[in-house]
Amino acid sequence: MHIPDGYLSPATAAVMYAASAPFWYRASQKIKTVIAGRLVPRIALFAALAFVIMLFNIPAPGGTTAHAIGSVLAALVVGPWASVLAISVALIIQAFFFGDGGILALGANVFNMAIAMPFAGWFVYRALAGNTSNASRRILAAAIAGYVGANVAALLTGIELGLQAALFRDAAGRALYFPYGIEVAVPAMLLEHLTIAGVVEAFVTGGVLAWILRTNPEMIVESPGASSTVARMPQWAWALIALLVVLTPLGLLTPGSPWGEWGREELANLGLGYIPAGLDQWSNLWRAPIPDYDIPLLENPTIAYIVSALIGAGLVALATFAVLWIVRRVKAQPART
Repeated sequence: MHIPDGYLSPATAAVMYAASAPFWYRASQKIKTVIAGRLVPRIALFAALAFVIMLFNIPAPGGTTAHAIGSVLAALVVGPWASVLAISVALIIQAFFFGDGGILALGANVFNMAIAMPFAGWFVYRALAGNTSNASRRILAAAIAGYVGANVAALLTGIELGLQAALFRDAAGRALYFPYGIEVAVPAMLLEHLTIAGVVEAFVTGGVLAWILRTNPEMIVESPGASSTVARMPQWAWALIALLVVLTPLGLLTPGSPWGEWGREELANLGLGYIPAGLDQWSNLWRAPIPDYDIPLLENPTIAYIVSALIGAGLVALATFAVLWIVRRVKAQPART
């Protein structure tokens, strides 16, 4: 679901940045009401957790792969507005440091996975769970919310990709950017998420929420602007991240790439007969220092993947703390008259 550079036109990318910007601003404003509590390390935790979760690739229909995201889970625990910032940070680190998702396409990826997905899941959860204290109902509601959120993000991704072939073509009638139309892109994206990725997202969201309800139910933020200032971070929280980092090489067992995230060579093997000009023009916009989570100095790919996961999770956590510190400092500045 991470759209690479070269698959969206600059105009589409600009529109998606413009669509995401108000949510970033609103999230920074909303989070000021809870930033003084113990929610800050919790937001950093779930940003890092989302980053690590996305490293676990699973088989999907058509020989492709998919992965869970963790956006809805973050929204249910720290609130949807905090989730916007947390998942945005994770996606930014992925794009700039690991080349997972494009820089030009970052606005679209953020809108799909850090905005639309958590809010869709949040509203579904609130509609199904209501104000009940029944744990089973809340867990089921969370699982359904994760499933719906993942498919909303997949639908938006399919629409954004599919529109490119209709809107942007060269003189010969060939697509300039993403080569498949909306009639292909939307079904392809939804197929793998309705059948596989959405189900995995449901298990992750419902399973982790069940664990939290059993061990530290006071961690969960019950409304978009609420703050849980009393609950302490449980001792197992960062240990869970460490365990998942060690297990990330399991994501290497699944061959292939997610649908719509092909590199140039993979795209050439799909039988199109041409490479879209926009891909050649924009795909090298940024050279990530650790592309594809591979560290050449570490000849063992398993070790390289673990080290990349460790570096990424650490960077995401630190960047989240930095973003929230900046928000807190801006909040503390006296108003000018």
